[in-house]
Amino acid sequence: PPKFKAVLNAFLNPLQKASQFQSLDSRGFVQEQPGFQEKQLLQGPVKPLDWRFPIVPEVQSELVVDFQLRQPVTPSSVAVQCGENRVLVEVKKDLFSNGQLIQPSGLSMGGCPVVDEDSASRVLLFEYELQDCNGVLMMIEDELVYTFALTYTPEAFAGTPITRTNGAVVGVQCHYQRPTWVPYASTEVGEEVLLFSLKLMMDDWSYQRPSNLYFLGDVVNIEASVKVYNHVPLRVFVDCCVATQVPDVNALPRYSFIENHGCLVDAKATASSSRFMPRTQEDQIRFQLEAFMFQGGYSPSIYITCIVKATLASAPSDALRKSCSFCNGYVHIAFDTSSALLNLGICLLGIQWEGKASLGPVMVQEQPKTFAGFQ
Repeated sequence: PPKFKAVLNAFLNPLQKASQFQSLDSRGFVQEQPGFQEKQLLQGPVKPLDWRFPIVPEVQSELVVDFQLRQPVTPSSVAVQCGENRVLVEVKKDLFSNGQLIQPSGLSMGGCPVVDEDSASRVLLFEYELQDCNGVLMMIEDELVYTFALTYTPEAFAGTPITRTNGAVVGVQCHYQRPTWVPYASTEVGEEVLLFSLKLMMDDWSYQRPSNLYFLGDVVNIEASVKVYNHVPLRVFVDCCVATQVPDVNALPRYSFIENHGCLVDAKATASSSRFMPRTQEDQIRFQLEAFMFQGGYSPSIYITCIVKATLASAPSDALRKSCSFCNGYVHIAFDTSSALLNLGICLLGIQWEGKASLGPVMVQEQPKTFAGFQ
């Protein structure tokens, strides 16, 4: 009917008959229409946003600086005078040439202390016989070389546990032209013309090894021998051997690998492959030592010092003159009992000569690491 239609139009068009800004929503609830002022607030101009994403400050690239770590320089503060039988060493108290004076009590030469001090020139003096201060005698080509280890151990400042001075080990050497014969006082028989030596050998023992560089796990072939000058034939034995990081047999750390008059105990202590080789000549004895490094050591250098004995080749070996190796927990001892005494007499059994032979430095490095086929 027309009346219904008019009411419906009025309901659908709020501009025709708005009743106090009220209307019904779809659920029949009364909704209050917004007022004129509120419409102005809603429809008015909106203030533009002035917020922006924060700008990350640009980091300036670091300047390239020509910097090199200062490397230690060998000081020219040690002087050596080699006499016929003695060595004189002068050491400036400003050992490192940096203005810091060292204390004499912290300086030694192979365990021997300072013997004198020149206060005016600030120089410390050592003067000893060539056979003193644990000097190591080596034969290099046509020279005899005596090597001493000059060691400085810094002391802490009084009342504190700190120091600002470096420690140092300086090798001191005296070179002498090798004579055609070397007098050596034996333990039993006056003077004899003998020279004991140690050499690094090739894998097949054919000749001396030209390099002293090894890697961990390598086998070091060492030959001990005695040179005989106008002497009856001799048989040589290695009585004992120690390894150190410096040419001082008493330095620490120290590893004794041949003991008890000829027993190579390295295999027993470390389960290594070290062993004596079968003898091929009476005046030579060969052994293999598996390469090693000192734990926490500051140097890859190893110095080997051995006491080597020689007896008459015609005399049998015994418990004091033997070659002893360990293999899988068993001891293999070689007594050369095949040789006869001939007519020399029982008194010759006790005759022996002995001397100190040295080798070094032997340089041992870690094996190069290999990953996934790349080295």
